Amino acid sequence: MSEKKHLVFIVNPHSGTDRIKAVQDAIDKVIDKQLYTHELVYTKRPKHGIELAKEAAGNGAFAVIAVGGDGSVNDVMTGLLGTDTALGIMPKGSGNGMARTIEIPLEIEGSIGVINKGKVEKIDIGYANGRPFISNAGVGFDALISKKFTESKRRGLMAYSWLITKYLWLYKEWDWHITIDGEKIRSKAFLINVANGQQFGYNFKIAPDASYTDGLLDLIIIKKFPKIMGTPIVVRAMNGTLTKSPYVDCYRGKEITITHPDLKLMQTDGDAHSCTNRIEFKIAPAALKVLVP
Repeated sequence: MSEKKHLVFIVNPHSGTDRIKAVQDAIDKVIDKQLYTHELVYTKRPKHGIELAKEAAGNGAFAVIAVGGDGSVNDVMTGLLGTDTALGIMPKGSGNGMARTIEIPLEIEGSIGVINKGKVEKIDIGYANGRPFISNAGVGFDALISKKFTESKRRGLMAYSWLITKYLWLYKEWDWHITIDGEKIRSKAFLINVANGQQFGYNFKIAPDASYTDGLLDLIIIKKFPKIMGTPIVVRAMNGTLTKSPYVDCYRGKEITITHPDLKLMQTDGDAHSCTNRIEFKIAPAALKVLVP
């Protein structure tokens, strides 16, 4: 019999004691003990998941499982880049955008079933000014909402929707300078998103045709639109037809630059960061192993 492979689950203990107990019990019950040994480790501070993932990979783990949302997935992914250890996802966040894109079940037992299959695929990773992202990055309205959502004590779709509704009417579009694989574009845009995965989460598909294995980034520009058209645009995003809207332009490329003299804020995988007035996006093809259905 071949030697068992080792799994490390990285868990955020701030999720709540009852929820952590449910995760622990499900793992002990459902994980295939004929294939795997496993351990659970817990983050103690922001970005601790990066360190824990690096350590697990250095110790030869077969896979490190991010137990959480897109921010947790980003941390673990960052720690695993350049190693032979695979990323696994147990979606326990609010939006779970990358898990939905990869079609990993949102319930605990289903996500463990994916891990038990042990199927590994190499996927692309995007970079924004050297900062890696697995799902998407952006500027404009989505960066603002990411910042406000992070600052909010409320979670879930209702809180996210409330923030969008509140700031939709207040937000002023900017004139952006964009270059994609050498082609220059100017656009008065509400939102600019650079996508490797298909969605923000909650089935809001910002880039419905994006592929995380094609070696390309999808550039989605939501142009200035009458604010009364906000609801139809959201409906299109939910049913996967956003790029068919007359208010949306989409491109595809390997290198994208976005500039604006007043640019100070961007988001990567739903986390807001300060930035310079010029962001360079690049794609690293097949840069990470991931456990997929």
